[in-house]
This record gives sequence, C-alpha cells and structure tokens, in this order.
Amino acid sequence: MSAPTAALLIIGNEILSGRTQDANLAFIARHLAGLGIPLREVRVVPDVEAEIVAALNALRDRYSYVFTTGGIGPTHDDITAECVAKAFGVPLLRHPEAVRRLEAHYADTGLLNEARLRMANVPEGGILIDNPVSTAPGFQIGNVFVMAGVPKIMQAMLTGITSRLVGGPVTLTRSVASAIPEGSFADPLRLLAAKHEGVDIGSYPAFRQGKVSTALVLRTADVAALDAATADVVAMLRDLGGVPEVVEGYGEEKGG
Repeated sequence: MSAPTAALLIIGNEILSGRTQDANLAFIARHLAGLGIPLREVRVVPDVEAEIVAALNALRDRYSYVFTTGGIGPTHDDITAECVAKAFGVPLLRHPEAVRRLEAHYADTGLLNEARLRMANVPEGGILIDNPVSTAPGFQIGNVFVMAGVPKIMQAMLTGITSRLVGGPVTLTRSVASAIPEGSFADPLRLLAAKHEGVDIGSYPAFRQGKVSTALVLRTADVAALDAATADVVAMLRDLGGVPEVVEGYGEEKGG
C-alpha cells in the first residue's frame, strides 16, 4: 500500500488579488505532516466554476486526500459547494442536519435567511464537518474535505476530522543552522545530498541584523538515515569554520 498524500485547493479571488493573505497553508501542512500525510501540491484558483471543478478533479484523482478552503459562506461568490457537486456529478441538496444546526444557532435572532441557509447545501452523499466556532459546517465527499477559509474555523474543522484520516510514516525534521553562507557549501552539499538520497535536504538562507545565516533542513521518516545525514552536514559546516547548531524541527536561522 502506497503512503498517503494530500493536496490543498485554496479558493478565492481575494487571495489571488492580494487583498487577503492566506493563513491556512502552514497550519494544514504541519498538521498533516504530523499524521504522516505529506502535502504534495497546493493550487490557488479564483471564484470561477470551471476552474474550481477542473482543479478539484485533477487533484482528487492524483492524491489520497484533497482539502479545500474558502467559498462556503452565504454570499453569491461562495460557490465551492456547487462546484464540488458538479465535480462529483451529484446534485446539491439542503442537508437536514446542517439546517437544524443553523436553526438552533440563529434561534430567536431573526437572522436566519435564505442566504445563510445556503451554507446548509451539501453535495448528495456528503458527510458534515463540524464547525464548533460558528456552526455552519463544512463537508466531506469521497476523498475531498471542504473547509472554511477563516483560519480559526478551518483549524477547528481540520482538527475535528483527524480521526477520518489514515496516515503513514511520520516525517522527522531536523535543522542545522550556521553563519556559513550557502554559496560556500553548495558543492560539498550537492555531494552530501547524493550520498543521502533518502533524506530531503533543503538550504534556507536568511539575512538578519546585518548578518547572514543559513538553515539546512533535513527531512525523512528514517531515524538512522536522519542521524547519519545530520552528522555529515555538521562535519561539512565545521570544516568550513562554522559552529553549527542542531535543533529538532524547523528551528531558527541562527548559529555560528
């Protein structure tokens, strides 16, 4: 059985126009990584039906799980539910349980109108995703999980569906930081990466307070391979006069 993989489809003109900065990608990637489900692709599409449907169909055929954010609110440009239904070739129905939740949430307020009831529309066969923040649910159909774009709501939704996801080996991450600029170790690092081909090694430079620093980030599910590659990276940096600092996870760009 192949290891599970995931893709993220971010939906919204506001992201592409620059009006809104996406705040969900990092949370989703790290949450899934902790479950052993690497995020392999991210696409951003406008509020255009044809583009949403095409992107969704391409991603759900290629990856174990697809997560979408945005476009499930009450306004005319919230068309994600309709697009997902078209992608799966099923009708869009008003989900009775979603309606019940909205009615309970808006009871005695006079605010439950047809626009808000649109948030209870779910493709036939869809399973609700709980929204403990503002009630209006997301939904799952097949391997597609449709969530809100508001970060606080999205995070609650994603956390709530963890039990529905089947993960694989969890990727371990380790960072080796130093003040050696990456141009100084590019050639030896190329040889080192070839030697440890089972370990993903990335170089991430930074320039802070007038000083250059570089973090070499190593990622693999194999502890022994991670230890061996880390030792070689540390030795390489020391040979260049650096004072490398090793930390678990992504760490910070610091070191001597």
